[in-house]
Amino acid sequence: MLKKYILGTILTFTIIISACKQEKGIIARKPNVVFILVDDLGLIDLGVTGSTYYETPNIDKLAKQGMIFTQGYAASRVCSPSRASIMTGKFTARHGVTDWIGAKSGAAWREQQRYDKLLPAAYVHNLPKQDISLAEAMKRGGYKTFFSGKWHLGSEGSYPEDHGFDINVGGWDKGSPIGGYFSPWENPKLENKVDGENLSIRLAKETASFIKQNKDSTFFAFLSFYAVHGPIQTTEAKWKKYREKAVKSGFAESGYIMETVLPIRQTQDNPIYAGLVESMDEAVGVVLDALAEEGIEDETIVIFTSDNGGVASGDSFSTSNLPLRGGKGYQWEGGIREPYFIKVPWLNGSTESNYPVTGTDFYPTILDLTGLEALPNQHVDGISLKPILEGKEMKVKRPLYWHYPHYGNQGGEPSSIIQEEGWKLIHYWEDDRDELYQLNADLGEQSNVAGENEEIAIQMRKKLVAWLTEVGANMPEKDSEYNPILARQRHDGIVNERLPELEKQRIEFLAQDFEPNTDWWGSKTTKD
Repeated sequence: MLKKYILGTILTFTIIISACKQEKGIIARKPNVVFILVDDLGLIDLGVTGSTYYETPNIDKLAKQGMIFTQGYAASRVCSPSRASIMTGKFTARHGVTDWIGAKSGAAWREQQRYDKLLPAAYVHNLPKQDISLAEAMKRGGYKTFFSGKWHLGSEGSYPEDHGFDINVGGWDKGSPIGGYFSPWENPKLENKVDGENLSIRLAKETASFIKQNKDSTFFAFLSFYAVHGPIQTTEAKWKKYREKAVKSGFAESGYIMETVLPIRQTQDNPIYAGLVESMDEAVGVVLDALAEEGIEDETIVIFTSDNGGVASGDSFSTSNLPLRGGKGYQWEGGIREPYFIKVPWLNGSTESNYPVTGTDFYPTILDLTGLEALPNQHVDGISLKPILEGKEMKVKRPLYWHYPHYGNQGGEPSSIIQEEGWKLIHYWEDDRDELYQLNADLGEQSNVAGENEEIAIQMRKKLVAWLTEVGANMPEKDSEYNPILARQRHDGIVNERLPELEKQRIEFLAQDFEPNTDWWGSKTTKD
């Protein structure tokens, strides 16, 4: 009896200690980490961030269970640089991947027949081998590492498995879903199994399978959707649902205005894109359900973000980022401000932080939350956000930097940015002009106040240029063959031809008899 009493007391005491540890932000073993990265998802593309058109119940629930960073930024306005910053903890000018891998640079840019003033800078075409990637750091810390989906950080020899991931499902050099969003797709890293299978759901199921197989170990799972990148595709059922929703709400007669270079979408009423967003949200639900079913959601950190802003210009002209200006490829907030959610079950509930954070912060934050040793010489441009997640005030004040010495497919211009204490300065490399915005008062970046705040603009530009020099940033060069007459002709063609074409296409997508092809991009061979 005495032995049973002693054992029972010890067990009770252990349970009490364990409960106390949970309350104080400690769990019995290292937590699992699930990182969900969506491609080209705009800040306003979710219900929780303000969309009344797209439906994202799973992501909305996740956001409300964790910390919503209202000033969450991607490290770049396009995909590859942003992804490299997540993996390295470094700003793009420092690691050198400053454009999406595959983009033309230097004299080769002339092949685009854009007739621009500058030749875009050279850039690094693979995730640098000398860096210790986030996955490598997690693997060294005893984590089983898994990658599923879009990689776009180099060709063979620089795939996920070459940078610390034990398992790679679907990650290779391509940045878009070759073959589309319904099987059969063309991906040497992702087997076709069922014709018509949805790509986002398949990637989520692969991730869920990994979670279930490794529920008793400690894992780092990185789910990187190809969605919602173009070409945008959905099922007939989802198209119909969102077409009816747009018609019922009364869609605008006009959906575009001209931005500096290209037309830019002003409305969220694209039923194809809406269906693609919903499928991605359903896929997120598959992963979250797996955590719950295996009883490990309370010991799993879940991170959700996007790699750049929503595509409002160029590509598929998919969405509107209003009230933010611009979108993917642009230097304004619509190009870089993102959904940025971190759920740590034992630290935070439904809450928000307006502290400016960026993609480089994920690396040191994950190491800190999992109790792994910091690597300050690696994640030099990131800081741990654990204090914020613990409800403490973040005392560190720092500038954030962006460097994009390229022309974007979406209309963005070669420029670099410094954002500090509510001020944002954009320096343009074509003509060395500056734009200065006070974001707290002008989130839509409509009023350039550089003239009224000349001293602030000068000091911020000096700080930006000094930093770029310090990290050895590559710069664009003047194009000796620049032809202003051809450039004007191209611009006029966009205004007079492309803009009307886009308005016509928008109405066609909403027409009752719209049909992209007989099998709806291959989706009709399986149940929606």
